[in-house]
Amino acid sequence: MELVEVSPRDGLQDEPVHLPTEAKVSLIERALDAGVRRVEAVSFARPDLVPTLGDAEEVMAGVSRRPDSRLAGLVLNERGLERALLAGVDEVNVVVLVSETFSRRNQGMGVEEALAMWSRVASEATAAGVGASVTLSAAFGCPYEGVVDPNTVRELARRVTAAGPFEVGLADTIGCAVPPEVEDLVRGVAADTGLPVRVHLHNSRNTGFANAVAAVGAGAAVLDASIGGIGGCPFAPGAAGNIATEDLVYLLDRMGIATGVRLEELLEISRWLADALGHPLPGQVVRSGVFPSSVVPG
Repeated sequence: MELVEVSPRDGLQDEPVHLPTEAKVSLIERALDAGVRRVEAVSFARPDLVPTLGDAEEVMAGVSRRPDSRLAGLVLNERGLERALLAGVDEVNVVVLVSETFSRRNQGMGVEEALAMWSRVASEATAAGVGASVTLSAAFGCPYEGVVDPNTVRELARRVTAAGPFEVGLADTIGCAVPPEVEDLVRGVAADTGLPVRVHLHNSRNTGFANAVAAVGAGAAVLDASIGGIGGCPFAPGAAGNIATEDLVYLLDRMGIATGVRLEELLEISRWLADALGHPLPGQVVRSGVFPSSVVPG
C-alpha cells in the first residue's frame, strides 16, 4: 500500500504554532528517512490566507532531493502552479470541492469554475512534465450543506478524469464518513475512471481508521496520513486531524499489508514533532507502544 505523508502541508496548515522553515525541512527529510516515498511537502496557497505555509519555496529549496521520492505541492490556481513549477515539485495536487458553498468559502470560486481551473492547471503541468493529481474534497459530507450525494461525486470524478490526472483522490475533509460509504465510493470512482484512487481521511469522529481498512478492502491504491495525527482545515469548522501515519502503519503491518515505512522511526518523528509544536499529538501508538513489544520481560 502506497502512503502519502501530508503532515508538512495538511498537518501544519491549521497549527497555532508556526514551525520555522528548517523544522519543516527536517520533518520532510525524517519522513523520507523512515521510508516514505511521497510527501505532500508544501502549499502554494496565498501566504496571507494560510500563513503557516507561506515559505513553500524556501522549504522546497532546503530539502535534499532523492531520486526514489516525490515531493508534491498543493496548487489552487494557475499562479500557484507557476510557483510550484519554479520551486521544482515532482507533482502537483489540485483540490476541487464537491459542494458549491464550501468551494466558494474555501477557494473563492464555484464548482464549475474550479473544474475549469483544474483542467487548465492539469494541462499546463503535463506540458511541463509534472504529474497532476486531483482531490475531490468533502466527498462524503460538507460542513455547510450536509450529506453529499455519492452520484454527484462520481459524476465529478468522471469529469476531472478528462484532464488526465494520474490518480483521483477522495477526501473525507470533515471526518464524517463510515466504512460502507467509503467502500461504495472507492469502488464506484475506480470503475468510472479507470484510475488509481487515493483516499484522504480525517479522524474527526473516530472513524478514520475503520474507513482506511474499508478503503483498502475496496481497492484504494493510496492512503494519505499525517505523522502524529495533526491537521485540519481552517475553512471547515470542526475538521479535526488526519489519521496518524504511525497508527496507520501499525494497523497495516498487523494486517500483513506492506507499506515500506518503518514504524519505529515514525514513532521517533512523532515524539520530535510533539516537542517542536509544544503540545501532545493525537496519535495513539506512540503512547501505548507497539504490540507485540520488542522488549522481552525480564
